Formats: sequence, structure tokens, C-alpha cells
Amino acid sequence: MQNSSKVPEITVIGSNMMDLITYMERLPEPGETIEAPDFELGFGGKGANQAVAAALLGAEVNMVTRVGEDLFGDEVIKNFQDYGINTEKIEKIAGESSGVAPIFVDPQGENRIFIIKGANNYLTPEAVREAEELIAESDLVLFQLEIALDSVYEAIALADHYETASILNPAPMNKDLQPAGLEGLDFFIPNETELAAFTGSSDLAGDDIKRSAETLLSRGIKTVIVTLGSEGSCIVDQSGERAVPAPEVEPVDTTGAGDAFIGSLAVFSQQETDLDKAVSRANQYAALSTLERGTQKSYLSREDFFARLNQKHWRC
Repeated sequence: MQNSSKVPEITVIGSNMMDLITYMERLPEPGETIEAPDFELGFGGKGANQAVAAALLGAEVNMVTRVGEDLFGDEVIKNFQDYGINTEKIEKIAGESSGVAPIFVDPQGENRIFIIKGANNYLTPEAVREAEELIAESDLVLFQLEIALDSVYEAIALADHYETASILNPAPMNKDLQPAGLEGLDFFIPNETELAAFTGSSDLAGDDIKRSAETLLSRGIKTVIVTLGSEGSCIVDQSGERAVPAPEVEPVDTTGAGDAFIGSLAVFSQQETDLDKAVSRANQYAALSTLERGTQKSYLSREDFFARLNQKHWRC
């Protein structure tokens, strides 16, 4: 890892979605129609969210994704460009819709999300290989599971070949994900539910998280970081296990908080010499993102983030 003055180059190979966000008092019963108090349209998708968070924190970001030949596709590309993200490896897929994500947010800020991948299904291993030069030149490559598993495996293999740092956020968890395809991965970052599903465990807590994570280390993954929501994160690597707490907040909307953590960690992991400090910074960035509605628009710029940390409540 490098010092905080470094401007890392990060390539994100992943999804984009248009978020269709409904703020509701409750879900309707079967056959019931109810009125919801508010609705918002926003840019999302795990890959896109993580790319935007990294760009806002000062990284040079390349996005490798696919959009539909529709109104959303043009707007998605423009949105990336507005954040200064390189879009040369984004292609439109004829006859396909762009990905969309209907999101339902309750009064406590918790969310329920459906995704329709659309053109994201066309981000193939061949498309990943077309971005090989970007992977080779980047400091870190970042991917998720809203694209085909074979494309994820291809990206991991290329990053390993070029000794480029790599992060996989296994979300949403895919039951067909195979440990053999993750050999050489630097960071595997699931939440508790995703870790349990991947390792075949249940009701993970305490030592169970450590044991489950250690099984992945034995499979060639270098570091496992388990995100625990309001409780922060747990790091498991060859030096052992340690907890990294998150600041206490009263969330308005938790949508995109996990992506805020991943995207910011991609940057901080390249700028901090201590992984625990990088994870702590990412915990703080994710917590602050829950104080505003929406996904990408709730993310802070580097200047605003560190200004918030300098406030008394956020000093660490």
C-alpha cells in the first residue's frame, strides 16, 4: 500500500443500473394498492456506485460495463463522464434495455432491492480481455457479482497475472460462485449473509466468522474483510482477526452504503500503509453516506469527507 498523496488508478469491471427508489411506510399486502410518500430516480448498480465513490475520493477511474440502446444508457454514460470517469470501455448493446433496480426504502432507512441486469449480462469474458491493458496499468481492479461469473474469474486471473491488486465484493451472492475461480484474489469482501452463503455456514457470529474466513484464506484468497453494518468490519488475514468499529449514526437511507465502503476502500487501501486504518476510513465514509437519501448522490467528495472527519463528532 502507498501513501495518502498517491492518486491511484482503479479499473471497475461491473454493473450499472438506474435506481427506481420508492420511499414507503410499508409494503402492500397481496392484491393491495397503497400510496407511497416519495419517489426518486437515480444512477446506481454496484459497479457504478463503487466507481463513483472512488472517483469522488480522487482516484483515476476506468469503467468497464455495458448499457442498453435506450434513454437510460445515454444518461448512464454521461453520468460517468460528469464524475470524470473514463468511459472508453463502455459499450451499448443493441436491442437490450439498460439495467434497472427498483428499490423500496422504509421509514427506518432500510432497503429492499430487485435488480434486472439487462445489458449487464453482455459484459462477457471477451469484453474483460478487451480491457486487459487497463487492468495491467491499474493499481487496483474492482468487481462484483452483478455480471457473469466467468467474467469475474477472467478479471481475477488477469489481475493476478499482472500483479494488480484486486477486490471482489460478492454481491449479490451467486450460489454458483466457486473458490477455485478466486485464487490469487487480494480482497474478498462479503457481508455476514454473503459469507455464510458462500461457505455453507449459518448464523455467523464471533469465532464463526473467523473460521469461515480462514477457510477462504486456505483457498488462495489473501485477505477477507467481512462488513457488519453498524458494527463496522472484521478483517481476517494471515496475521489473524481484528474488528474495526464504525461510527454511530442515525441513518436516513442505507441504500448504497455497502458500495460506498467498497469504493472508498479501493482508494484508501492504496493510500494508507496500514490496512486497519484504510478499513476504518471506509467505515466512516459508508456511515456518512447513510445520512442522505439516494446512492451516488449521498457520496462525499474527498474534500467534504475529510472536512466532516475534522468536526468534533468525527475525530478518530
